[in-house]
Amino acid sequence: MPLADPLLEGFRRFQQQYFSPENDLFAALRHGQRPVTLVIACCDSRVHPPALMGSQPGEMFVIRNVANLVPPHSPDNQHASVAAALEFAVLSLQVARIIVMGHAGCGGIRALMLRSTPQDSALTHWLNIAAPARELVYRHHAAEDEASRLRRCEQAGILVSLNNLLTYPWLADKVKAGEVTLDGWYFDLNDGTLWGLDAPSNQFIPLVCPLGQQ
Repeated sequence: MPLADPLLEGFRRFQQQYFSPENDLFAALRHGQRPVTLVIACCDSRVHPPALMGSQPGEMFVIRNVANLVPPHSPDNQHASVAAALEFAVLSLQVARIIVMGHAGCGGIRALMLRSTPQDSALTHWLNIAAPARELVYRHHAAEDEASRLRRCEQAGILVSLNNLLTYPWLADKVKAGEVTLDGWYFDLNDGTLWGLDAPSNQFIPLVCPLGQQ
């Protein structure tokens, strides 16, 4: 007898929960989706936005890539995948909120900081989107230890992505009109803290403290 596939078993649990006669969620979702939030997150397997935020299917539109990066607007659509998903979420689905969510221990940011990937690789080309974050850290915090520099770069990378979002004219117009809000979040998977960017101070402050400190 073949061993049970844990992924198939997981799908069966999903099926029993969401396609049972007692749950009509997918009866409504069959007709389309109306998520209110777009989350741009890292593809790190430890950072799963719907699970972290207790989101139900249909509530959250998610773009995931290495180091949760947003490329700047480009007329030739150099990074068409992220640009296309962003355009679909904002212009077609009309999400009202965009969260760029970084995290502690990001392998992509570590590779960027240490220059540990081949110069001509696709990964290096992608991570160079966050080169301004690396430059900022080494310009102002070079004397700090490696762990501190990595954390600063993880958070500075969120700022780079938020700034790049505003290079898309149609999105900048919606932000200016108050139709879309932008947030920067940082998940510290070491202690479970969720940090948020405080725009006036340009610093990250705790939004949800670790268990036992709330």
